[in-house]
Amino acid sequence: MSTAPEIAGWKHVYSGKVRDLYSPTADEDPRMLVVASDRVSAFDHVLEPGIPGKGALLTSLSMWWFEQLSDVPNHLAGDAPAEVSGRAMLVRSLDMLPIECVVRGYITGSGWLEYQQSGTVCGIALPEGLQDGDRLPEPIYTPAYKAPLGEHDENISYEKSVELVGEDRAAELRDQSLAIYARAARIAEAKGLILADTKFEFGTDDEGVLRLADEVLTSDSSRYWDRAAWENGSAPAERMASFDKQIVRDWLAANWDKQGTPPALPADIIDRTVARYEELLGRLTGE
Repeated sequence: MSTAPEIAGWKHVYSGKVRDLYSPTADEDPRMLVVASDRVSAFDHVLEPGIPGKGALLTSLSMWWFEQLSDVPNHLAGDAPAEVSGRAMLVRSLDMLPIECVVRGYITGSGWLEYQQSGTVCGIALPEGLQDGDRLPEPIYTPAYKAPLGEHDENISYEKSVELVGEDRAAELRDQSLAIYARAARIAEAKGLILADTKFEFGTDDEGVLRLADEVLTSDSSRYWDRAAWENGSAPAERMASFDKQIVRDWLAANWDKQGTPPALPADIIDRTVARYEELLGRLTGE
């Protein structure tokens, strides 16, 4: 794994699979610095080499979405230091809630697998006859418990989320997540894109205000599809080609048995992944 950069006035306190976290050396400063690296992970492994420019691309997309959702309280707290400008967020220190707020507007992935077995997604009953990639009658909220480091997140019922954070806060998380998804899906649709699903994370500040945190609506936390391909494609792979690291996952699944160290990513897989990230950012932002 690449070494976290040294940043004047900040001390490195933690590195996740793809991001590095810093606290200020000035103890009275309550903010934190979140730096997005170019590391890429799949199947719970950090892969080599990284994806050049990935951290900057995803940070740019997050910042653009925070601007579109400027009326929603968030964790941003100023400009990042020059050394990591463009790939870092300076944020408030929040009490993060232990729930990933997942919203699904279309059925695919693990939800499709469950539906085939039981007619449900995360325990929510859905109409019969849905096909992989179909739009749901209305978006559904399917929270997950954020497991401790090294463990897998766990899908939970809404009732379990009430147990974890209380009835009022659980309802606020659900309602905010569904409302933000609906707004974002409309914005994406106007750009010729489908926002199939996404996940949000929230925290509370010292006054108890719920704030949207972490990355938001990036291609690492969301499934985006091309609307024309979804409407006109003849095969699931064509209809639901996503603007994320699915190219990496597919190559790895075909070339690794998930034992030992993953193989190095070929140059063409890296190049194609960068192109998908860049295309999504350009189509959404117009840049």
